[in-house]
Amino acid sequence: MSDSAKWYVIHTYSGYENAVKTSIEKFVTGRGMEDKILRMEIPMETVTEITDSGASKEVERKVFPGYVLIKMVMTDETWHLVRNVRGVTGFVGSANKAIPLTEEEVLAMGMEKHEIIVNYNVGDHVRIVDGPLSTFTGVVEEIEPEKNRVSVMVSMFGRETPVELELDQVEVLD
Repeated sequence: MSDSAKWYVIHTYSGYENAVKTSIEKFVTGRGMEDKILRMEIPMETVTEITDSGASKEVERKVFPGYVLIKMVMTDETWHLVRNVRGVTGFVGSANKAIPLTEEEVLAMGMEKHEIIVNYNVGDHVRIVDGPLSTFTGVVEEIEPEKNRVSVMVSMFGRETPVELELDQVEVLD
């Protein structure tokens, strides 16, 4: 059932984000709905603030005040449970239809990370398997797993050209 779970955005009264999250978690546990409502997040960022006296301090701040992200299987039961929690004004979407976040939006917010196992190293000869340069070969110059990037030096038109690709767009040559 968790395969059909998607990320949705709940709109709340400002300042009610933590209360809404806690209330939903209690309902989920009480009703045994852990298989339908899987996760909730309030995206936070750490910001350095300078006080009037010139001192700096690090503060946790909500990235999207007034919103809670929830990964759930959308059914009438789960929709009503979330909508009837005190502090919730609704789902982000049109009228009574909640619109799930796209895979790209979820990845951009860092809510879920797809782990890509890199089986090549700097200096390895690789083949590009996806994109406009598929079938080209080159040498790995740099690997940046945290940015999902690999830099490959490809020979095009008699010149060595660096190409930035995603980690899963290349494979090791045998």
